[in-house]
Parts: sequence; structure tokens; C-alpha cells
Amino acid sequence: MFALTPTAAEQIARAAAEQPSSRGQPMLRVAAKYDENDGELVYGMGFDEEREDDLIVNAGGIAILISPHSQPLLESTTLDFTEVQPGEFQFIFRGGCTAPPAAKSCGSCGGGCS
Repeated sequence: MFALTPTAAEQIARAAAEQPSSRGQPMLRVAAKYDENDGELVYGMGFDEEREDDLIVNAGGIAILISPHSQPLLESTTLDFTEVQPGEFQFIFRGGCTAPPAAKSCGSCGGGCS
């Protein structure tokens, strides 16, 4: 199951409060796919509206949308918001990295990808 750290949930809630929305609370879409060029797992996220077949996960009080294609790639993944260098904060995806069928390993994703 996809999860958020409390720090990530707090940061997302702040960003959601700044979103113009006439339909209530914005929902965060989280996606993952393998890069066609190098086979690395890449992540994306942004506020979006629900689509047919989306999985909705309530994580830390935040509604997370995940498409059917991204669901297996985000299984057991945790989104964190952490200081990567002094004064520089980023969202980091941790865990959940699995190698694509044709790959021997998932490269640097095992410890967390930004």
C-alpha cells in the first residue's frame, strides 16, 4: 500500500490549501513508470481530478490518486519530504522499487528516488 510520512502529508496539505479549487479538497495524483531510455523507475505527482479506474488511497489525511498502470509500481512505496542538503527539501519516494522484467536490477531506486 502507498503511504506518506507525516512530514510529506503536512507539506502536501499546505500546497493543497493554496490550490484554486471549486470542487473541494484537491487530490494528489502519484504516478510511476519505467523510463524507456534507461529503464529507471521515475515518479511524478501533482494535483488532479479523479479518473475512471483510479485507486484512491487515504494516506495521512490526504486523498492520493493512483492509476491502474502505476499501482504495482507504487506498491510498498512511501513518499517522504526531507532535507537532502542543508536548506534544500525535496519529496523522496522510498521503497517499492522493483526491476522491470527485462532489467537485472533497479539501479539507484533501492534507497529512494527523488
